[in-house]
Amino acid sequence: MSDVNATQGSEPVLEPGQQAAPGTQSAADEAMDDWAAALAEQNGHESHEVAAQPAAVFQPLSKVDSGATRNDIDMILDIPVQMTVELGRTKIAIRNLLQLAQGSVVELDGLAGEPMDVLVNGCLIAQGEVVVVNDKFGIRLTDIITPSERIRKLNR
Repeated sequence: MSDVNATQGSEPVLEPGQQAAPGTQSAADEAMDDWAAALAEQNGHESHEVAAQPAAVFQPLSKVDSGATRNDIDMILDIPVQMTVELGRTKIAIRNLLQLAQGSVVELDGLAGEPMDVLVNGCLIAQGEVVVVNDKFGIRLTDIITPSERIRKLNR
């Protein structure tokens, strides 16, 4: 491997900032001068380009028209979500769970006549009451949960 800074015996050693006597530059020094000139030219050229370009101007934000918002909502309308109606909950020991059989009754924490919770993807969004329509169970929504109520219920 050769040392770039090494000098040959016939070349004088120059201190930084000191220039060689005319006619005594080596080929390496001439190549370095060419690179320095090219770099200076490039830097000088770039500085003129930057100065010539106007500063970036940001356009003010405008109100989104309702048509665009409607199109954004249309994009998500077909996404399926999991809706659950919950009668109540309970905790039960595994011993008691294994003893359950057909006809067993499990006591829930929900009271008779109390509104049932309607959850979407596990988040409470409404409450309602059970209805039977054409021999099928359904739920009639009686109360929609506001965002502030949802946060309050999360803290319980």
